[in-house]
Amino acid sequence: MSVYEKAQPMSAGEPAKALWISTVAFTLCFAVWTIFAIIGVRIKQELNLNEAEFGLLIGTPVLTGSLVRIVLGIWTGRYGGRLVYTLTMLAAAVATFLLSYAHTYTQMLIAGLGVGLAGGSFAVGVAYVSPFFPAEKQGTALGIFGAGNVGAAVTKFVAPFVLIAWGWQAVAEIWAVCLALMAIVFWFTTTDDPAFRLRRERGAASKSLAQEFAPLQNVQVWRFSLYYFFAFGGFVALSLWLPRYLVGVYGFNLETAGMIAAAYSIPGSIFRAFGGVLSDKKGARSVMYAMFAVSAVATLILSLPPATITPVIFIVVIFVLGFFMSLGKAAVYKHIPGYYPDSVGAVGGVVGMMGGLGGFILPIAFGLLKDMTGLWSSCFLLLFAIVAISLIWMHLSVKQLSRQGHSAPVPAT
Repeated sequence: MSVYEKAQPMSAGEPAKALWISTVAFTLCFAVWTIFAIIGVRIKQELNLNEAEFGLLIGTPVLTGSLVRIVLGIWTGRYGGRLVYTLTMLAAAVATFLLSYAHTYTQMLIAGLGVGLAGGSFAVGVAYVSPFFPAEKQGTALGIFGAGNVGAAVTKFVAPFVLIAWGWQAVAEIWAVCLALMAIVFWFTTTDDPAFRLRRERGAASKSLAQEFAPLQNVQVWRFSLYYFFAFGGFVALSLWLPRYLVGVYGFNLETAGMIAAAYSIPGSIFRAFGGVLSDKKGARSVMYAMFAVSAVATLILSLPPATITPVIFIVVIFVLGFFMSLGKAAVYKHIPGYYPDSVGAVGGVVGMMGGLGGFILPIAFGLLKDMTGLWSSCFLLLFAIVAISLIWMHLSVKQLSRQGHSAPVPAT
């Protein structure tokens, strides 16, 4: 029996309120998490940073925001998503505000560690939102919540105007104030999630760390992590790599390349909600098969020498790839509450951490491959390899389940 079925009845609008307020909060968190994508350029000029120093600066929040997800996911299970989500937003807001007072590179990096907490909010939100909904609606709910990724596009579109008008420090301060206000609104307009309330009513003792991490011994968790490494990490990596690719291969100016990258990010985030709906109706496994099949074809096409692909064909194929990656992001998280209803925080935190690490590692790998091979399209060969391994691994696992006569809960819904 699921947490949703065991919990006391909720008011009619409680799940919807929790979902939408959490989604708005995550949108602001994601906008803060990606703030260095804009202000980092000005900071690089002011501090005269080299490329390695600049890469570390913009990558620090991504890295820390990924690594902290597993801790925040576990804390959500212990102390409730409402409290952990609020404190995470407040802590990230303080760090972002203090960033405006940083003057040295070291101070910037330390502040970046705190800014990265905003990215960890994803694991909190997943564990908080999912208990409000029955299994057959969790894919849709988590897809809508995950669409908060659009916060990255908010920063890309709005922050440049604020930076030009008042300076990069104003961007940090305004983003920090908005996030702090959102934390206050979240605390006073939401309730504790049903899973936490149920544990509190029963007086259940918190799990030990060994119990929290027990599901991680299952290789299935790491298989889901590989899926998300590609679906989310690959999506983030491409959104960061696209401007450089379009300028280097097709000679686009930076403004045009940046707008194409922003246009790639927005629908890719919004379609994640559609992926959740499809996962509920068609089954998460079916959506995953479709994502990997289309992604394999798309990355194989993009792996061809750039001279054989016109800019129009490239943009069309990359947008198709981004669309199916967004569907896959939702499908991966549809699996987690179905297979691990009592460990959504820990498992969701690990899967989210691996996805975030993909967004940090893959752009570096793209650059290294370009330097080693001289081929711009080598990045898509790497993505094709990840897709192929994921698809084969998933298919073999499904065949094994079929032979054992097991019926997985996620496809059944």
